[in-house]
Amino acid sequence: MGLQRPTVLQIIPELDTGGAELSAIEIAAAVTRGGGRAIVLSEGGRMADRVAASGGELLLFPAATKNPLKLAMNAAAIERITRKEAVDLIHARSRAPAWSAFAAARRTKLPFVTTYHGIYNEKGRAKKLYNSVMARGDIVIANSRYTADIIKKRYATPEARIRVVYRGVDLDAFDPATIAAERIENLRRHWGVHDKQRVVLHAARLTRWKGQTDVIAAAARIRDRASDCVFILAGDAQGRDDYRDTLKKQIADAGVSDIVRLVGHVDDMPAAFAAAHTAIVASIEPEAFGRAAAEAQAMKCPVISTDIGAPPETVLAPPRVPREARTGWLVPPGDLRAYEVALMEALSLDETQRTTIGRRARDHVANAFSTFEMQRATLAVYDSLLKTRMEQQFLKAAYPALKHDGADAKNV
Repeated sequence: MGLQRPTVLQIIPELDTGGAELSAIEIAAAVTRGGGRAIVLSEGGRMADRVAASGGELLLFPAATKNPLKLAMNAAAIERITRKEAVDLIHARSRAPAWSAFAAARRTKLPFVTTYHGIYNEKGRAKKLYNSVMARGDIVIANSRYTADIIKKRYATPEARIRVVYRGVDLDAFDPATIAAERIENLRRHWGVHDKQRVVLHAARLTRWKGQTDVIAAAARIRDRASDCVFILAGDAQGRDDYRDTLKKQIADAGVSDIVRLVGHVDDMPAAFAAAHTAIVASIEPEAFGRAAAEAQAMKCPVISTDIGAPPETVLAPPRVPREARTGWLVPPGDLRAYEVALMEALSLDETQRTTIGRRARDHVANAFSTFEMQRATLAVYDSLLKTRMEQQFLKAAYPALKHDGADAKNV
């Protein structure tokens, strides 16, 4: 294999929006910076141009299909691509294309890596079998400790084949010091938020399990005590027009049309969190990681999150930590009384208290959940399979003064 410049191929259905999609682009950048060649197979999407900007190569490919016959055809096509492009490792980030990639990897005897990005529904044997491909990697990357425990429980995957690599937050993009006031004002104006109104931001695609209905209900409970607040529900419907219509009706029926806004997709999420007084992660099903909670904290924005899945790993809150160590609040899913209490506490913070929590939150994310650390740890996975030194080259590019032995890599 041409390991002087290892070629890593990632496959993901689309590059439209989402944490898995962004991670694919970020890892393409890391591979390039580590001296490798990064190829992404995908049908494309609004983030497609960012692959080339990262130094990677996008090959348009019907990766979103779930048709069994087309999956078999895709496996043969991926095999041809790997041979033509001298691919050294295949990394799959979604179930349907992972089956094609798995078959191609076994035929070509290439290392196969998967990232288990979500807590997939497993109702019935057929669905469990379908999902199981994400645990068939030579190494399985789990995006949280919670996800790793799910993988072990469902598939009896040995701990030795699992690596916990948290999703990363780009601390340069999500840096309050770099957000121009004009960016914030443009968003507030677009949302129809007045100068003295505070924003409670829920950033998630419009789907039932993300909990928008609970946010609307919580807004109705506190509206008389927090009359200066506007609740912004930011996210695409992604074809779920019936659910969006349900939310509009709930807003109208609850009498909160003046303080709850459905604003659609937001491109400038750093400015959105900078514009927010408080962020909410209201998921009623477990988040495998919960990027919104980490990004909000990076922007020094206190977070209220449900206490299921991985957010308890990213949001520090009592009783897990002392009150003086909190970066946010954790509440049971669907518990409107708990939302009410947490919202009123967050909105009652004076500026000094909020600044203190915000600074602590950013430090917490910088220490454990940065894009840089995700990139480094993923390159270490590739190196362990390929016997390459991409991690060291990546670190050297970032910190040229370091010696980059094992100790350096762990302590950067």
